[in-house]
Amino acid sequence: MKKLTILVIGVLSMSNIMAQDISDALRYSQEEIQGSARFRALSGAFGALGGDMSAVSVNPAGSAVFTRSHASISLSSLNVDNEISFFNGRSNSSDSKIDLHQAGAAFVFQSTDESSSWKKFVLSVAYDKTGNFDDQWFASGTNTNSIDSYFLEYAQGRRLDQISAFPDETLSDAYAEIGSFYGFGNQQAFLGYESFILEPGANTDENTLYTSNIASGTFNQRYDYVATGYNGKFSFNAATQYGDKLYLGVNLNTHFINYERFTYLNESNSNEGSLVTKVGFENNLLTTGNGFSFQLGAILKVTNELRAGFTYNSPTWYTITEETSQSISTLASDEDGSFNVDIFPNTINIFPNYNLQSPGKVTGSLAYVFGEQGLISFDYSRKDYTKTKFKPTSDAFFASQNDIMNELFKTSNSYRFGGEYKIKQFSLRGGYRFEESPYEDDSFYGDLTGYSLGIGYNFGNTKLDLTYDTAERTVNNQLYSVGLTQAATLDTNNSNITLTLGFNL
Repeated sequence: MKKLTILVIGVLSMSNIMAQDISDALRYSQEEIQGSARFRALSGAFGALGGDMSAVSVNPAGSAVFTRSHASISLSSLNVDNEISFFNGRSNSSDSKIDLHQAGAAFVFQSTDESSSWKKFVLSVAYDKTGNFDDQWFASGTNTNSIDSYFLEYAQGRRLDQISAFPDETLSDAYAEIGSFYGFGNQQAFLGYESFILEPGANTDENTLYTSNIASGTFNQRYDYVATGYNGKFSFNAATQYGDKLYLGVNLNTHFINYERFTYLNESNSNEGSLVTKVGFENNLLTTGNGFSFQLGAILKVTNELRAGFTYNSPTWYTITEETSQSISTLASDEDGSFNVDIFPNTINIFPNYNLQSPGKVTGSLAYVFGEQGLISFDYSRKDYTKTKFKPTSDAFFASQNDIMNELFKTSNSYRFGGEYKIKQFSLRGGYRFEESPYEDDSFYGDLTGYSLGIGYNFGNTKLDLTYDTAERTVNNQLYSVGLTQAATLDTNNSNITLTLGFNL
């Protein structure tokens, strides 16, 4: 307990040199309102329509379209299917769950002053899940790059006495002390050295040069990835109708993050001259955070049929906390034969809070309503991912990551189309969406394409809606940020079946 306390205090006082990188920034900067069944059936093209609780999360003026107080709740079956390729290896995985991901209510207050142009005032509260992190997959194949490159990159230039245990010190105590005084990078070098992967150029405290006990050649690798968690937001909404044509609204949003990730690399080799032939490397990450953003929106009835909408989403300002734990096992050999090395520090690294500013977004929308028969709608959004920032920007590491994001990211455009046709109490719906990659090189993180189909039935004061939607994207998932930086290619398909119950209050 004493060593863990020292680690916590030490890590909290050091610079954020741990592991925040652009993949973390992108994960928490992307937002997808999963929404109600009707919202999903039109692929989210609701910016000029309103009249739906999830539409309020896209354009805050949308709540003013309600003529009566309204509430809805949505349940989804979420499915993630991956096809993974890693060098000569191919695999696939699937994950599914049932999730309550949307709930909200809007309370409409009609004006009692008939001479006033302000026709109504609406207050709303809504919850929407904006990101689902649940996923699991494995990649396996034969690589010419070993995990030793990860440890070598951290070790070079660091003194041996700052990455190794003292003679009478346990490995767990040494790991904690090194993290407390020297930080995450020295801990990684420590794991490489004490597991016999790294060989110092000289067995002296001052040594800063290292080689590998893993000989070059080919390596059989399997990388397991399991993640759970979500990103969600609560929206507190106020909106009003002015005259017969203009709707205005504002959202104040609180965001929250919960993300857990487990990765395990298993590597083996039979290369001539290798003193280490097997490596098992485990990493665990827990991320929690909260944030704030606001939205301003308007909907204008250009004619009785044509509507236009505009929304400004501010950046989201997050405060994020991270914890990590690690272990490593190797099979090594010397002149006396083979032996196992197991390092399980049983220590949690708690890192300083850091701030992340995700980029803002603007959305323009058009919709054409064919009386009571149906509608078509279109949303266009623009989001500049180069505005993503780790803070404080005075931190040298954060400044370097911000420079990388400014170079690799770009402005991303998204297009959403939706339509609805009514047959008595039934509504038939469909939609399509396309979202550009946030990367300049979209071969690294591909564009997203998706479509949706849905049906609804109006009982009068109650509505029941059912939707199926699917979306595909190809992503190259880099195994580690340094050293072993090769990527597993994931062709990912997300599909959902959503059921929504909506009713007037």
